[in-house]
Amino acid sequence: MKTIFLASALALCSIMGCAQDKQPKSPPANVKATVAGVDVEIQYSQPSVKGREIWGDLVPYGKVWRTGANEATTISFSQDVMIDGQALPAGKYALFTIPTEDNFTFIFNKEAEQWGAYKYKEKEDALRIETEARQLKNQTEVMTFKISDDGTVHLHWDYLEAVFTVSK
Repeated sequence: MKTIFLASALALCSIMGCAQDKQPKSPPANVKATVAGVDVEIQYSQPSVKGREIWGDLVPYGKVWRTGANEATTISFSQDVMIDGQALPAGKYALFTIPTEDNFTFIFNKEAEQWGAYKYKEKEDALRIETEARQLKNQTEVMTFKISDDGTVHLHWDYLEAVFTVSK
């Protein structure tokens, strides 16, 4: 009887362990907001720092990055918008970035459905904007997008924040 109980307990622990292993390493996330009557949605996968050197190492400086993990991050707008004062038509875009030590270039690419940035084509860019990269006092372990009521889109990861503003 003890043997059966022990075997059952071990099997249960093994099953639970396997279930935990199936959790995505960079889980999918989604953030939505309505800014000046425009529906804005960002779909992305959330990588974690996990003690790694992020900027300039895992995410190299000066190279196009998918802005997350797995599939390219996408951003969609229900109406035409202004991004930091520059016009962008309504639609769904892949959101790439090019980080440097001091700033980020956000790229809104017309080829929304892509895996990573492996097939990124600059000729498909609808808009590029440059913004300052700000150092934060507190670390954000899991990459996160937030959209403020005023239309500011925040990207937080590690000790860094990069932002751009959506307006009508």
